[in-house]
Amino acid sequence: MNKKEIKFKTPNRAQDIVLQSLAKRYRAERRFKLYGIGAIAFSLIFLSLLFVDIISKGYTAFQQTFVELEVFFDPDILSREALVKADYGAIVKNSLLAMFPDVQGRSDKRMLYSLVSSGAAYQLRDMVLKRPDLVGKKLSIWVPADDEVDMLVKGHFRRDVPESESRFSRKQLGWIDRLAADGKIQKKFNQTFFTAGDSREPEQAGIRGAVMGSFFTLLITLILSFPIGVAAAIYLEEFAPRNRWTDLIEININNLAAVPSIVFGLLGLAVFLNFFGLPRSAPLVGGLVLTLMTLPTIIIAGSSALKAVPPSIREAALGVGASRMQTVTHHVLPLALPGMLTGAIIGMARALGESAPLLMIGMVAFIVDIPTGLTDPSTVLPVQIYLWADSPERAFMERTSAAIIVLLAFLCIMNAGAIFLRRHFERRW
Repeated sequence: MNKKEIKFKTPNRAQDIVLQSLAKRYRAERRFKLYGIGAIAFSLIFLSLLFVDIISKGYTAFQQTFVELEVFFDPDILSREALVKADYGAIVKNSLLAMFPDVQGRSDKRMLYSLVSSGAAYQLRDMVLKRPDLVGKKLSIWVPADDEVDMLVKGHFRRDVPESESRFSRKQLGWIDRLAADGKIQKKFNQTFFTAGDSREPEQAGIRGAVMGSFFTLLITLILSFPIGVAAAIYLEEFAPRNRWTDLIEININNLAAVPSIVFGLLGLAVFLNFFGLPRSAPLVGGLVLTLMTLPTIIIAGSSALKAVPPSIREAALGVGASRMQTVTHHVLPLALPGMLTGAIIGMARALGESAPLLMIGMVAFIVDIPTGLTDPSTVLPVQIYLWADSPERAFMERTSAAIIVLLAFLCIMNAGAIFLRRHFERRW
């Protein structure tokens, strides 16, 4: 081989090596893209399975089974005591016996009475207290069925099982079939789920108490954390001198954002309850604890938003004679506001879904009444879900999934609000 042949073959060999490496890199890039697409698809599949499982178990809780009774407000029963203390349960029992006159014996009567919720008596009491003129009259009234009857009508309990393994006797199934044939048992919208507080009976349990508790708790959190967090971010980014102390403060703020939430609950228990003596299980204390937990997130988001504002904006404002405060308030802060609002809403969404710190300050109590103030005993929606998930009744499992659906809806609304505010206030330069 002469020098001329070597001269022409050397560039071709280098070109082949380059082409082979390019082909290898292109294959690596395609594999990387496929890995990314596969990871996203894998995540979406599992997320879809989670949502489908929750919705399939909880959507039936938005309906409740009701039984129509011909109720006679017997004056002999209602006149024995004050209307508040009258035996309305006896009126419900008499209405059931009038519908099934062939039922005899204490055992059969007890099984018949168990088809209707114990809340039916309270429903009649409230009606009579609002309209005392109902005494002595007869009305057709839809009252809630027992939770197990509700589960049977919704198909959660099987009927084709031996009586020894069934939750219902053959007589009870026959009575339910008679009611269904006469159109006296139907599924209707479960208004109680959205208007009532917690209850030992699943058919009487609702989320309004927990929702109001979450509202008051987040109200305190927002009022305290947003202005303090924004002010701290502005000071650290715009006014604080750059030295070891400010660096130490920023490092500690970043570390606090990674602290487990239950640690903030222990801090609230030690400081707000034991030292200051604030009331337990109150939205005021819950809001203070969640404020401590969300402050690092809001400060970090605010600092990042301020850093994203170009230095030319500050320089231009200072160049035309604006003071440092005027530069921040009139020029820098409006441009950083979308990022700050996004961080605040994300922090509020995290606070809405927290339960561990609130368990430490007593917001795990059984609360029936709807809270009306910041110091009333209350619970929050995640804790209510935790309490219902620990209950053995099948109907509480249904309500647990329904409460999770409501919580996810609130979280989606808050995140959508963050996206809207960011796009609405965003300015491009």
